Amino acid sequence: MSAFLFVVPPLTGHVNPAVGVAARLTGRGHRVAWVCADPALVRRLAGADAEVFGCAGPVPGAEGAVRPPDLRGAEALRFLWEAYLLPLARAMAPGVRASAAAFRPDVVVADQQAFAGALVADDLGLPWATSATTSAEFSGAYDGLPKVAEWLRDRLTELRTRIGDPSGTADPRSSPHLLLVFSTPELIGPQAPLAPHIHYVGPSLTGRPAGPGFPWERLDQARAKVLVTLGTANTDVGGRFLAECRTALRARADHVQAVIVDPGGALGAPADDKNVLVLPAVPQLPVLERMDAVVCHAGHNTVCEALWHGVPLVVAPIRDDQPVVAGQVVDAGAGVRLRFGRVRADRLGAALDTVLTDPAPRAAAARIRTAFRAAGGAQAAAAHLERLAAESR
Repeated sequence: MSAFLFVVPPLTGHVNPAVGVAARLTGRGHRVAWVCADPALVRRLAGADAEVFGCAGPVPGAEGAVRPPDLRGAEALRFLWEAYLLPLARAMAPGVRASAAAFRPDVVVADQQAFAGALVADDLGLPWATSATTSAEFSGAYDGLPKVAEWLRDRLTELRTRIGDPSGTADPRSSPHLLLVFSTPELIGPQAPLAPHIHYVGPSLTGRPAGPGFPWERLDQARAKVLVTLGTANTDVGGRFLAECRTALRARADHVQAVIVDPGGALGAPADDKNVLVLPAVPQLPVLERMDAVVCHAGHNTVCEALWHGVPLVVAPIRDDQPVVAGQVVDAGAGVRLRFGRVRADRLGAALDTVLTDPAPRAAAARIRTAFRAAGGAQAAAAHLERLAAESR
């Protein structure tokens, strides 16, 4: 039996992939604990009995951690790092050290954006693995932006001096011991790096508790079905986009039925609309089993969950890693890309018509689905972690 300490940021999209891996490890008799600035989030996603060590750190939406909704591109990246990821790492570090002392892990599993997990583990001499919950940094995203890449490296060097081993050299985003990427080269593309310690395990979708309820009886089996979602972190910018989606989908109501996820209540849609079902939340994985297309922001989890089911996409990236993931979708042939800020119902409708009627995007989605399912997911990730623990004894 080994002990695994998962260090995660308080972000649903980063906790969810680790949940399935942790469940597999627990099922094999290992001890698992978590470190997070939002223990309630981990328990909601991983189960009420999850062992969670709390720590300091900003939670998205709290004072000082609210990003201006109009930020895009380099400015959005700078804000993400300077106002969130770096302060999060500095705040988490004491809690991570205390948790490691109390739990005595054999391996630390650090999310690629929970820098404190990697830097503290490295400083303590503990083997650590990276949980890469987005594949954006493996597509050469900064190849043409050397100043941006240098700026990021400098920030990490400063951070290592403050909370880790100043003489260390490891990049906290990419463990030299074990890098688990929850995608595959079939989506990432030919830039996907290859090395003995890098393992592409595909999406981790098992081990999650049941999601919210869903009115399954309202789905019309005679029509194609489309899911529209902007994830959990874009409520502040999604109102106009969702409204344009609703317009485009209502115009196709004779052959398409839509499910729109509207957590902020921007649409205020009637509850009895049989053509466009507007809900604050849905159990995404079961819903995807019934969908013929997905419209989304190109969030990594949503994209991978759709492609796991062989569902083609219309992607409209907003910020952060989403433009890179959207590019992966398009380059793989599995979807159509739109500009989020300038989307109109007519263009959205045309993109939907393409992914619903052109066989090419569906064939590409099916090819990625095959690769994802062959990669092993949570089970493969757990096996790699077990080997790392065994080799480190």
